[in-house]
Amino acid sequence: MSGTNKAPKYRLKVTAGGDYDPSAHKDVPVNEPQTLRIDNYHASTKLSVRIQNYTGYPDNAPSTNPYFNHPLHEKDQYSISFAISFKQPVNGNDLLFGNDFDRPIRDRLPPGFNAALRLAQWTIDPSLDGDAYADKPYLYSPGVATWNQFRVGGKVDGDGGNVPDVHDLVIEEGGEGDGLAVREGKGVPRTVQERRSHFQNEAKRKEWEFEAGRVYLADFGNQYLDFNEFTLRLPGFNINALHYIDEKTHSLRYVLKNRTTGEVYFVVLFTLVLLQDEENQEPSEKGQAGAATGTGKSKGSRFDWEEEPSAADVE
Repeated sequence: MSGTNKAPKYRLKVTAGGDYDPSAHKDVPVNEPQTLRIDNYHASTKLSVRIQNYTGYPDNAPSTNPYFNHPLHEKDQYSISFAISFKQPVNGNDLLFGNDFDRPIRDRLPPGFNAALRLAQWTIDPSLDGDAYADKPYLYSPGVATWNQFRVGGKVDGDGGNVPDVHDLVIEEGGEGDGLAVREGKGVPRTVQERRSHFQNEAKRKEWEFEAGRVYLADFGNQYLDFNEFTLRLPGFNINALHYIDEKTHSLRYVLKNRTTGEVYFVVLFTLVLLQDEENQEPSEKGQAGAATGTGKSKGSRFDWEEEPSAADVE
């Protein structure tokens, strides 16, 4: 990063698709009254992303969404909402949701990372697990134990054509149609906290099955991760990336996948696009794809949303 005091120009771009390849992704209409459809061999998904105080691409994207006026979400900074119909049954213990990376990051983790992870497990998600020091780092949670809201719907046609749009929905805990009976028949509690606690037990997760052809709706988000500033804010502990962004593109990837088979159901990629001051233009799609697949970082660049190690920047 240069020694000038001029702030770098950056914009957030959100894309999603049915696999890891960013070149096959579509732009997500953030905060828009539109739902993105994602289809692959394993599932049909309708996806919506909302980000509070959004300033990213495209240029005409709304800065907010009525979703954030709902009593459940007045403090939230972002939301990944989706409705999904699986094409084969999936065991509840196998369905993972979280972040993963294509290359090692252990030599670039900031001071206090382990403390931040333990704090996140304690304050946000006790089911969170992973290995940030592996050759291919990951931080996953079982979906049924981590989602903020989980709703079981009815059956749809075989190709998933009747999966509902979610851009105009605020997904709430529970069920609809015979989905509520299915949920209660498995002994799943009605409230969010009780359901999450219930599924922190591995044996309970193994008893749950996502049926082929049934719609499941989920919402994930929180007040801790600010995508506009790429800052993780936990009680008494902040990690900020923007002070140390270099010229390369940075991204954070969310994935819904199968622990046992490795099947990927969808991927959402949050990309922080850095613009050249003199050009003030968006980098090429090729550059964005390189960052997401691990080929677009220069030596010494930071991993995704994390910052250059500095004790002064961990509050």
